[in-house]
Amino acid sequence: MTEINVPDAIKDLEQVQSVRTPIRLEYTFTPGVAAQTYLREFANKKILGVVSPVDGAVLVPPRGADSRYGALCEEFVEMPHTGHIGSFCVTNVPIPGRDLELPYISAWIFLDGADIGFLNLVAECPPEECRIGMRVEAVWKPDEEIGMTAENILYWRPTGEPDIPFGSAGVRGWHAQGKGSETNA
Repeated sequence: MTEINVPDAIKDLEQVQSVRTPIRLEYTFTPGVAAQTYLREFANKKILGVVSPVDGAVLVPPRGADSRYGALCEEFVEMPHTGHIGSFCVTNVPIPGRDLELPYISAWIFLDGADIGFLNLVAECPPEECRIGMRVEAVWKPDEEIGMTAENILYWRPTGEPDIPFGSAGVRGWHAQGKGSETNA
């Protein structure tokens, strides 16, 4: 280990172990065609996905390419505002800048017909009642607050419909159908 030479004037002072300082990063995000199309339709309360030209998988939100194969995805499909929970986490730690009642539920939401999920909040459900396979629906912001932002959906809430079987929920359904085996060999 390299020896640290401390000047005599400060050698008897306690060494600094860490420093906390406020930081802010401002940036401009320029979305590509897929993200622009998605956000434009999201402002109309429509959820879009894209279809992989390789295996027909429906990817939400659209990224413009199927990252598993590096294939360009050009076919958009409108998705329903319903799905199920693929996995979830009950959290008791606040998110800075968010006014969430603790505990809150973060979940991977798999829309009906989609092959991948996305992370979002689940509400109107006590944590002890949340479960993998639970059917959920989107709760949107009021129309006057809608914009071109992924924050248009406030959260997802239970529909009361029967659960998706555990073995078919989330990515388990993907593997149960025999899809994706070539990427997981």
